[in-house]
Amino acid sequence: MRWSDDELGGIVPGPGQVDPAVLGVLLHRHGWRRRGGAAGRYARWTPPGAIGSGMSLLVPESRAYPDSEDLLGEALTALARSAAPSAREVLVSLAVPSDEVRWWREVPEGPAGAASWSEQEQLRGAAHRMLLAGALAVRGPAGYYGARHRRQALASLEGVLVEPGPGGGLTAFVPAASGRPAVVCLYAALNAVRDAVDYQRTTGGMEAFDAAVRAGVSRELTESVVALVRGTEGVRVALEWAPAAGVPAGCAARPEPVDFSPGDLPALREAGARYLSDEPSLPVRITGAVVRLRRSGPRGSGVVRLRVLAGAEVPHVRMELDEEAYRIAGHAHLVGLPIRVVGRLESRGGFRRLSAAREVTPVQVDDAERDRLMKSLQENLDFFEEACGADADPAAD
Repeated sequence: MRWSDDELGGIVPGPGQVDPAVLGVLLHRHGWRRRGGAAGRYARWTPPGAIGSGMSLLVPESRAYPDSEDLLGEALTALARSAAPSAREVLVSLAVPSDEVRWWREVPEGPAGAASWSEQEQLRGAAHRMLLAGALAVRGPAGYYGARHRRQALASLEGVLVEPGPGGGLTAFVPAASGRPAVVCLYAALNAVRDAVDYQRTTGGMEAFDAAVRAGVSRELTESVVALVRGTEGVRVALEWAPAAGVPAGCAARPEPVDFSPGDLPALREAGARYLSDEPSLPVRITGAVVRLRRSGPRGSGVVRLRVLAGAEVPHVRMELDEEAYRIAGHAHLVGLPIRVVGRLESRGGFRRLSAAREVTPVQVDDAERDRLMKSLQENLDFFEEACGADADPAAD
C-alpha cells in the first residue's frame, strides 16, 4: 500500500475528465456547502468553515451549460491552490475514482489538540491491517489466512492512497477499478463482526463468530479491530462509494458507520484465538524451488525450505525430510530443478510449514527456467554448503 505524501500535491485532473455531477457529490461529501447559484446552470460551493472568507467554486450543473469547461477548469485550479484538506481529498477522488474508507479514534489529545506521532502510527498500522483483511477475504472465506494469499492481497492494494483526516482521523482512497472487491468484502465483514460481538456480549456464545467467517470475518480482521480500539475510548469506521463507479450490488448507497469500543475487546480477542485454533491444516501437492537445506551432520534427515511455484498460495514453506528425500532435494537444487512434494500445510506458524512430507521428486522445466534457478543457486551457495555437513540447527529457517 502506498501512503500519500507531497507527491500527491500535483494531482489535478483536466476539466475534460471531470463529471460536474461527480464533483458536486464529492464536494458535499467532504463538507463543502452549496450556497445558491443559477438554478439549472451552476451552483456555488464554499469550503467547510469558510463562511465570509470570500472563497467559492462555481460548478456547472452539467456539461450542457455553455461555459461548463471554463467553470470546471477554474474550480479545479481553485481546489489545487486551496489549503483546505478537503480540497486535496476531492482532487484525489477525481483523479482516481475511489471508494473511501475512514477511521476515527477517540483518544486523549496532545498539546494544542494534536495527535501524538505514536498514535498516528498505530492508526495507520491498524488501517493497513484492516484493508489487508478485506483483500484476503476476496480470495475466499477462512478463519485464519496466515501467509496464504498475502502477496496477491497486498498487490491488490498497491494503488491505495491514504490521507490524514480531520481530528486525527485517516482516510484511505481505494481505486474502484482494482480495489472495490476488497472494500465490498470489508463492508460485509465489519457489519458481521459487529453483530457477532453484540451476540457474544448478550449471550456469552461464540457461535455468531463461526457463522461470520462466511461474511469475510477472520483472525486478521479481528486483530486489526483490536489494534484500532486498543488505547482509545472508541473507534468508528465509515465507507463511501466512488460516485463515478456507482453503488456495488447488494450494498447500501450510504453505509452506516460501524463503531467499536474497549468493551468489545474480550470478545474480539477470544474470536481471534478461536479462529487460529480451529483453522485446519490443508492437504497439498506443492512444486517449489529449493532455496535452503540444513542438517546437523553429513547424514540423516534435514530441513528444506522451498520457494513455492505452484500448489499453495504461500511464498515459502519449510519441511523436514528423511535422508533419501533430503538427498533428492539436494541433487535437484544442484542441477537447478524444482521438486514436487506431497504433505499437509500446517496452520501453526501461519501455513509456512509442510508436515508429513513425502513423494519428493524433481520436476523437469524448460531451459530458461533452469537457467534462472541456476543463477539463484550461484547467488546463494552458502545455503547449499550448509546442506553438506556444516553444523546447523535443523529447526532454523
